[in-house]
Amino acid sequence: MSDTGTAWQAIDSRPRQRRISWDTWHLLGVITPGVLWIVLFLVLPSILLMGIAFMTNGTYGLPQMPLSLDAFKQLAGYGFLGWSPGNLYTVIRSVWQTVLSTSLVILIAYPVAFYITTRPAHLRPLLLLLVVVPSWTNQVIRAVGWMNILAPGTPVSNLAAQLGLITPEMGLFPSKFAVVIGLVYNFLPFMVLPLYATFERLDYSQVEAARDLRAGPVRAFFHAVLPQTLPGLMAGTVLVSIPAFGMYVIPKLLGGGKSLMLGNLVARQFSSASNWPLGAAGALIMIVVTLIGLQILRRMSRRLGGDIEVVL
Repeated sequence: MSDTGTAWQAIDSRPRQRRISWDTWHLLGVITPGVLWIVLFLVLPSILLMGIAFMTNGTYGLPQMPLSLDAFKQLAGYGFLGWSPGNLYTVIRSVWQTVLSTSLVILIAYPVAFYITTRPAHLRPLLLLLVVVPSWTNQVIRAVGWMNILAPGTPVSNLAAQLGLITPEMGLFPSKFAVVIGLVYNFLPFMVLPLYATFERLDYSQVEAARDLRAGPVRAFFHAVLPQTLPGLMAGTVLVSIPAFGMYVIPKLLGGGKSLMLGNLVARQFSSASNWPLGAAGALIMIVVTLIGLQILRRMSRRLGGDIEVVL
């Protein structure tokens, strides 16, 4: 009797084993293309970049042996003529302009996303479309448009001159102000959309409870609205800050060479400056700063969100 039961169990387990094997192969077939894409276009280039960053600059700008830290010393400002803070200023400027533009995007996107969620349901897709449509235009064309708007002699520049912000013969372009405006305009949709998604799921009873407990608008926002919209805020911050930190086109066009960011420094080393190790070192610093920024965002999300888990 026991032998018969064992035989039936063996026969019954075969389809299950076959099903588990099929599920495994199906899962591997689904995830393999994505894994290969990440390995080929992210992991391997990053490893190659790290190797180039620690090599010596050759005669024609190409990396060569032996390994050294010369590229990082040059990025810190040490060269054959002594120390110069130019590269450090570029890194600090990149971090500052990224933080400033991301903060402005958040300040603008919050009321915009909230306003869209309070409109009738048939108007929301149209309002979201109006937010997204500018991003369908080429980034260079949008930057050139802002160059024309902020150039000397335009109404905006004349108004700034009348307010005493600039001299009459100067315009708002090229300047750091123009770069920040371009970054805010370019990345605003990337913050509005995640915030809109969280505002649609907002539990307004918590807001009403906070107001019933005599909380003002500011306290009601920080205690009832911000924790609920924190996932959208963190997602939008990542989508805005990371590409803004490595931006090349907007600082190049709107900065006019006066407000270059780290992306411009890296691109120049691989082209006109012909210093691949220095460019790779700059790109590696961008990766490190990005990872540090993500870690800071995770800590901020835990502190601001309380029990809400925000995955970055």
